[in-house]
Amino acid sequence: MGSKSKGMYAGNKLKKRRKAGRQCDSKFIRRVFQLRKKADPLRGSSQAKAIVLEKVQLEAKQPNSAMRKCVRCQLIKNGKKVTAFVPGYNAIKFIDEHDEIVLECIGGKMGRAKGDVPCVRWQVIKVNDQSLYALWKGKIEKGRR
Repeated sequence: MGSKSKGMYAGNKLKKRRKAGRQCDSKFIRRVFQLRKKADPLRGSSQAKAIVLEKVQLEAKQPNSAMRKCVRCQLIKNGKKVTAFVPGYNAIKFIDEHDEIVLECIGGKMGRAKGDVPCVRWQVIKVNDQSLYALWKGKIEKGRR
């Protein structure tokens, strides 16, 4: 392996060499071709609307042994199916099938799952345009749809 080009007119050669080296860097490729955004069901947006398909319970990872309440839902914008966590004690009772919900990212590291719920990266924040937290607190009642 030779050393870098030196000299008065070596600029183009150095530029070409740098470009070839960057093609081997996986982080550079992911950033330039926006691969994280393409793999994301929400397509880079912070929130998205979805329709609830079913309520599910997922088992927490070791060493916990809880059944975490989640909903399986279909995104309106592109039809993809995702699983979303429902935060709050008994908050799952405010959600029924075919309700319209708003999802947001839970915010684990690198956009991955957070806490002890495997493969769940989103949480429910609104049900039928009403805040899930306000429903859970008893500040408002669930509206008729």
